[in-house]
Amino acid sequence: MSAGPGTAGPAGTAGTAGTAGTAGTAGTAGASTPQDVDDLRELHRELRDVARDMLRKTTGRTGDDEAPVPVDWSLLAGSGWLGLEVPEELDGAGATFAEVAVVLHEIGRAAASSGYLGSAVLGVGALRLLEPGAGRDELLAAVAAGEQRLAVALPAGDDVTIPFHVRPATPGDAPGAGGGARVDGTAGFVLDAAEADQLLLVALDPTGVPVVVRVRPDDPGVTVTGQPVVDETRSLGTVTVDGAVVDAGSVWQFGTDPQESVRRLLDRAALAVACDCLGLAEAMLEATVDYAGTRRQFGRPIGSFQAVKHACADMFVRISVGRELLAAGVAAVASDDPQAGVAVSRAKSYVCVAAVDVAGRAMQLHGGIGYTWEGGVHVYLKRALLGRALFGAPAAHRARLAARFAEPADDPLTE
Repeated sequence: MSAGPGTAGPAGTAGTAGTAGTAGTAGTAGASTPQDVDDLRELHRELRDVARDMLRKTTGRTGDDEAPVPVDWSLLAGSGWLGLEVPEELDGAGATFAEVAVVLHEIGRAAASSGYLGSAVLGVGALRLLEPGAGRDELLAAVAAGEQRLAVALPAGDDVTIPFHVRPATPGDAPGAGGGARVDGTAGFVLDAAEADQLLLVALDPTGVPVVVRVRPDDPGVTVTGQPVVDETRSLGTVTVDGAVVDAGSVWQFGTDPQESVRRLLDRAALAVACDCLGLAEAMLEATVDYAGTRRQFGRPIGSFQAVKHACADMFVRISVGRELLAAGVAAVASDDPQAGVAVSRAKSYVCVAAVDVAGRAMQLHGGIGYTWEGGVHVYLKRALLGRALFGAPAAHRARLAARFAEPADDPLTE
């Protein structure tokens, strides 16, 4: 039996895990009446069903090395997913992060290879935090239409130090550089950098205030190199900028408090990964229950053995707790709650650990086939392992939660 994406869970425990939407409850946070709540839940159900069906048909592996096949970008654009959070006046859907979370959950569930996180989630999220302007609005509209792909270079690990610096350019930096800006710095583990048409660099200006600088991968002084990681379904890269000169119009200011805006962007990134991890954990539970119901040993399904039952029940409990924590985080981010960071760190620190545990247990319960390349369980386990580390390991987020009981300056995401 293959544990690959699209495995349908049987009725019962696994079916319960698969039918509850990641953001189905969270998305009701802004509803004012019971009818609004019902309408949002129905919207999320429809979005989830469409996403699951489409990803099941388009996700796969090819070639002798079984390399993952990226989801067709035009398909994502045609589905409207790329512009979910883009304002309607810019040809987007004008939705919230609650709807984006539904798509992220299904992408994780399918272990799909896609640049959705880097461009539509982080790219659009960063642009929406900036001051409105013609350049920003044009780029938002281009992303929604699938005409431009973005990558955001920001801290992706436990160290949240902003990696780029920008200062006024001088004639010595480049001929005719007067009035422009020079950018320097390096960021690793940048999601979807190799496929991006434009890069958004989170940088510090000469006064230490965060800004966003727009560059292109082929600009002089800009280098993007692929960064191999354990998870082959994701594309990460290292972005190095050495003396790149940009015009003043490519340095954009945040619309509100810059430090808080960067923190919100990091929260969005961490929560997006948690959504993905919950989806893959649910897929692993369903695949395991299905396998336990069909694999026979000693003349009976292995799912009838008490040890297997308890293992599946433990997986279900971990997923159920994670779902509630994630729903709270999605609701907080979607409603721009000033205290969203608390809910995000709770969700990220728990869900991503649970996903690794669930995928590991799935591999064990699949027996020998769980350890084979053809079995597919390894794809989910490696994706969970990377997700656990991206945008803050569990220990870093637990430290952030603990810092609430110390001095504010001790918060590792605000220093």
